[in-house]
Amino acid sequence: MGITNIFISGVGGQGLVLATGILSEVIFKEGLDIKTSDVIGLSQRGGMIWGSVRFGESVPSSMIPVGEAHILLAMEKLEALRWCHLVAPGGKVIINEEAIFPNRVLIEKEEYPLDINERILSRNLELISVNAKEKARALGNIKVSNIYLLGVLSRYLPFDENTWLEVIKNYVPKKTLDVNLTAFKEGRA
Repeated sequence: MGITNIFISGVGGQGLVLATGILSEVIFKEGLDIKTSDVIGLSQRGGMIWGSVRFGESVPSSMIPVGEAHILLAMEKLEALRWCHLVAPGGKVIINEEAIFPNRVLIEKEEYPLDINERILSRNLELISVNAKEKARALGNIKVSNIYLLGVLSRYLPFDENTWLEVIKNYVPKKTLDVNLTAFKEGRA
């Protein structure tokens, strides 16, 4: 088995750190070497955040070389566009259709691109588009959007569903356990 590279991007407050932690723990429990990194300092002002997860039999570094990510999990549309250059040709971009306008858009200095999906597809990438926030809203808790997205991601990874469920049980608050497990299962379905 070679090294698999997953890049996760989003905006502060979307649960990227929790999602990265769950994914990392699943990989560890499945017996593979793993390296991760994340940049979260910008999240305090609603800024962009990102993390990388690399796994395989032996992983030398957490840094994903440009053009070598197998999967980009984007919790926000613009962040998908911002980071899709890291994805290898033919790689997957799982994009949450939620748009969170950055400050430059809010103060009308820039416009939010309307053709994000088309621009990603033009790069010879596979686009998997979901509206995780609406799926989570239908479950009664928009905060489980990140867990729904992990469910979608899990379809493309070789890990046992029971390992995912066990790790989620250990990571999420007990009072939200049922809705988080439901969100994961619906995303995975």
